[in-house]
Order: sequence, then structure tokens, then C-alpha cells
Amino acid sequence: MADAAFQIADVSKRYGPRWALARLTYTLERGRSLLLTGHNGSGKSTLLKLLGTATSPTFGKLTILGFDAVAQREEIRRRVALLSHASYLYEDLTAEQNIVLLGRLLGVPDPVAAAKAVIDRVGMTKRADHAVRTFSAGMRKRVAIARLLLKKPDLALLDEPFGELDPEGIAVMEQFIHELKGAGTTVVLATHLIEQGQTLTDTRLHLAEGRTLEAA
Repeated sequence: MADAAFQIADVSKRYGPRWALARLTYTLERGRSLLLTGHNGSGKSTLLKLLGTATSPTFGKLTILGFDAVAQREEIRRRVALLSHASYLYEDLTAEQNIVLLGRLLGVPDPVAAAKAVIDRVGMTKRADHAVRTFSAGMRKRVAIARLLLKKPDLALLDEPFGELDPEGIAVMEQFIHELKGAGTTVVLATHLIEQGQTLTDTRLHLAEGRTLEAA
């Protein structure tokens, strides 16, 4: 399917004796937004790791943005961004330095100006020159959002994005998701806040014990 953001074909993933995913098949079109739900241990985190190429299927075929998830991992990583519990920020660098560094790695023409712009969009301008190690968990998440905005991914994977955020931060996150969708980015949102997630997404995939329980 040429217009698929990803195609999961009979994919299984095993960790030792335990099957985290079992014969999962699912396709999501580009530009769509998916709500990924399920109890702890249902396979949500494993699926996000597969889509982010942090791990590979034990069996089955996974294609992401037209690339093979095993053979063309680097091509996928240039186009995919993950927002998770870990911020992946450099603790001793300031918020702005973290974003500028990413901008240089991505080849952004003016990484300093670009960094200032995305930091302002997530409401962190006043703390831009402070070291990340001094930030609360919610502030770190805001800087992580700024990094993702700078990357402009084709596929955004959001793992419990509302966790550790205050009401203002939640509003920023919701606006961020709307911006991604408006830019044509495919969004996968994994959250336990089902009602909130449904207002932000087009379709839903519910997992139970590594299998599709419901797709709508």
C-alpha cells in the first residue's frame, strides 16, 4: 500500500519465553492519527518500539513509510520521532543548547533561530538558558516537544504524552498534536486517557496480550 504510514503484517515479538506481540496485522494510512490503547502488558510499548525501530520483529513483516523496518532502519529514523517517558536530553546543556545541537545534526540552516522559535512555542523561553538538570519532569517534556517540532517528522510516536504535565502543559500538548496533524504528520498516540485521546485522533487500535482486541 503506497500511501501507508506503516504496514504490520503478521508481526510477532518475543522477549525470552514471553510473546509481547502475537501475529499482529494492521495498516495505517499516511496523515491519519491513531489512538493506541490497552492495559499494561498489552503490547503498546513494544509496538511503539517496533515503529521507532528500537527493536525488530521476531517474525512477520513491518514496513514504515515505505521502508523495510529491519533493512532500512536508518532511513526510517530520519523520518520518525518518539516522545516517551525518557526525554533523551543532555542534562548539563541548556534547553536552547539541546535544540541547537539537534538542529545542527539535522542540517537546519539557522539552528539558533529555529531553536528559539520552537522553545517559544512550548512556553520555555524564560528558561531557555537554564540547564536541563534543573527542570521538572513537565518542563523536560516541553523541551522534548520542542525537539520533535524542530525535526518535523513524517511519523510521530507519542507514548503517554500527557503524563507529568500540569493543565497548562496539557493544553500545550493538545495544541502540539493539532499542529502535527495540520502539517500532515501521521500521529500514533498511546495513552490511558481514552476519552481525551479519542478527541485528538481519527481511529483506534486496542491491544490485549499482544493481539488486536478492537480496531475502529
